[in-house]
Amino acid sequence: MIQDINKLCQKIDYTFNNEKLLLEALTHRSVGSINNERLEFLGDSVLNFVVAEKLFDSLPDASEGDLSRLRASVVKKESLVEVAKTLQLGDYISLGSGELKSGGFRRESILADAVEGIFGAVLRDADFDTCKQLILRLCEFKIKQTIEDGPEKDAKTQLQEYLQSRRYRLPEYTVTDISGKAHQQTFTVECFIKELKMKTTGAGRSRRIAEQEAAQKAIELIELAG
Repeated sequence: MIQDINKLCQKIDYTFNNEKLLLEALTHRSVGSINNERLEFLGDSVLNFVVAEKLFDSLPDASEGDLSRLRASVVKKESLVEVAKTLQLGDYISLGSGELKSGGFRRESILADAVEGIFGAVLRDADFDTCKQLILRLCEFKIKQTIEDGPEKDAKTQLQEYLQSRRYRLPEYTVTDISGKAHQQTFTVECFIKELKMKTTGAGRSRRIAEQEAAQKAIELIELAG
């Protein structure tokens, strides 16, 4: 394991003073009570701030809505999975026996959480500026690509515009369930479109994320219906 960890440190261009922090960042909750959930929480927070600041400085004329959509594109799970695959992070993650058997090292949510866990670990091991530079290095391509492509309309906005163009009422979003610990909650939201008699469900770490997922599913169903 130590040799593998050293290889990973070379890939991220950072050597830990306290190697236990990195090991914790790479430990899934299926292993036991000592896992990466807390570091993931910290990493998620600093990631959002660093990306927000970078976009704010790079796009002085962008509106708050555009900046929010751009940031969401950079920090979303799929973007973090790209970082994880570049680092071959699945080779370093510690999993419980159940997750090992089910191929958890390939699961996107586990990979994305481990990336955020590493950000949190570097923040605790060093300081904010070191963590900031690491985030900017690992996310540089995605940030540049996002700035060049410009803000995309999020799923809720796309769905709203579609319904308004047909003079339908706006969808109703209802939280149907909240589970998990206070710092690691999962929200389940239902999206109901009355005129189409359509209900979709989304889940995520915040109500906003869950609503976006439910809206995206509604868009996909509408597209399938032609």
